[in-house]
Order: sequence, then structure tokens, then C-alpha cells
Amino acid sequence: MAGKKERSIWVFGDYRDYFENRVTLQLLSRANELAGKIKATVAAVVFGNNVDEWVGEYIAHGARKVYVIEDPALQDYSMETYSILMERLARKHEPEIILVGATTFGREFAPKVAKKLGTGLTADCVGLDINKEGLLVQMAPSFGGNLLAEIVTPVHRPQMSTVRPGTFQEIPHDNQAAGDVIRVPLPRDLPKDRLRVISAKRWEQTGQRLEDAKVVVCGGRGMGSRAKYKKLFELAELLGGEVGATRPVVYSKWVDEEALVGQAGKQVAPEVLFSFGVSGAIQHTAALSEADFIIAVNKNANAAMMKMADVAIVADAGQLCTALIRELKDRIRH
Repeated sequence: MAGKKERSIWVFGDYRDYFENRVTLQLLSRANELAGKIKATVAAVVFGNNVDEWVGEYIAHGARKVYVIEDPALQDYSMETYSILMERLARKHEPEIILVGATTFGREFAPKVAKKLGTGLTADCVGLDINKEGLLVQMAPSFGGNLLAEIVTPVHRPQMSTVRPGTFQEIPHDNQAAGDVIRVPLPRDLPKDRLRVISAKRWEQTGQRLEDAKVVVCGGRGMGSRAKYKKLFELAELLGGEVGATRPVVYSKWVDEEALVGQAGKQVAPEVLFSFGVSGAIQHTAALSEADFIIAVNKNANAAMMKMADVAIVADAGQLCTALIRELKDRIRH
């Protein structure tokens, strides 16, 4: 009688911006926690050329297996080719769960893979767990962000999710970690890509990233106007932090979408979060769960943001921001 098939949780290895975007490492960390509940093995899947460095990094951060397809033809990310390769690997090895970072690439890649495999996909998850039936519970804001849905895939396999960067904490690098590397040759019957990369240029990040800031100053529509919202940048500079925004602020074009904090934006995990004029819709607060200390300012004492804050100040957000800037400048002068 054949042995029972090993259960596994796969994490797609997106290494293009490894030293800045740690989402693969964060998913490996959570995958290990989930694997302990269903007695599964955690594996990373890597496609590309000259990828040994990343294979070693994934093992050091929790992968016990790494499936590698390496070839010069895979030097550039290809949505079509990569999705076909993932489909074929998954059909052969039948992972229980596949996790993909909700990067620009991942948000397009994962749905294609799910469609090819005939399974479901929960996008932009803010939490993952295993229920008593052993199913993956995928937590994601829904109905315009007014509810946090818990979604399961009871029948189809694999269970698939994309997860926003910053949702989980990575496992520390372990130089002594060991894992199996399974090298798979590139199939020669792949269809020709309809798109060809002619050239690529790396976009250089200036300053610290919002996701990495130790101090984040978030503003909502309660700031009152674009001019008052811009004051947050002055405050953030004095505090050595970065500025975030809610969806209504972005829609009002007070700030670029890069500052969006929430379900469709950035996950943040600062030591201190200042929240000015933010009501606290779930699509925003879902991205704040890792903040160590929250200070909220709002005229409405019953706003959801005020209830989740460590310190809640009932005041006009714009006026308090101006007063805080003045106080900080006075302290710097003296």
C-alpha cells in the first residue's frame, strides 16, 4: 500500500526586491506556524536564473524544501510562463496551501494560477489561521471594508491566498537551517510568451519606506482640507517618521496613492502611530494591527479609531497638529 501523501504549504518566492520587500520571508514565517497545526512541510517555489542566493535565504528563513526551476529563459519575470510553471508543479506535488505576496506581480500571478488549477483565491488577506477542521481560514476585509470576512475553501485544492507585505513578522535568519532543494528542469513544451521584456530599470526608493517607519503620522478626511493635511508632513519630519493616508484622502487628491494605508495600500508596523482625523473604517484599521502604540485625535470620541487607540484625544485634528508642531519646534530651539 502506498504511503500517505505528505501535506505541504507552498510560498511563492518573489526575490526581485529582496532587501526591501520582505513579504516572502513574512509568509514563510506564518506558513511555519500554520504547518505546525496540520503537520505539513513548508516549501518555497523559486523561478529564475542564478537564484542560489535566494534559495539559501529562504531555507534560512524557514523553508524546509525549495522547488527550483532555473534557466536563462527565466531571467525576467513572465506572467504567462511563471503561472504555467506553478500550475504544473502544483498538479504534480499537490500542495495543501499556496501563499503569494500581494505585490503588483503577485496580485496578477496568483489569480492566473488559481484559475488554471480550478480553485479559489482570497486576495489581500490580513490574517491566516487553521480552523478545527484543518482548513485555512483566510481573513480579508469585504463589502467595501465594512466587514472582516473569514473565508475557507472546503473542497477545492490548493487553498490559495495573497497576503499584503507587512502582515506578518519574518523568522530571524538561521545560518544552521537545512532544507532540501528540488531542482526541476524547465519544460521545453512551454507556449511562447506573447509579451517580451525589452529592458528593465530598477526604481530606487528614496528615504525610508512607509512600511518600515518607526513613526507613522496618518491623516484622514477629518483634517479638513488639503492645506491642513500637508501639515502632517512637517510633523512627520520633526518626529523622524513618514506620512500615511486613508482612502478618502487619496480620492480627494490631497496626497499620492503611495501614502495609502489599508486593505488596498500599505501595512504598517510602527513603534508609534499618530492618527489625525481618521474615523477608523476596517479597510484602514486592518493595516494597523502591528502598531505598538496608537495616539488618535478626533472630534468624535466614539469613532472606531479612538476606541482602538492607546491614547485618544478629543480635539480638532488640524489644530492639535499645528500645536504639536509648534511645541516640538520650541523644544528643538531650546
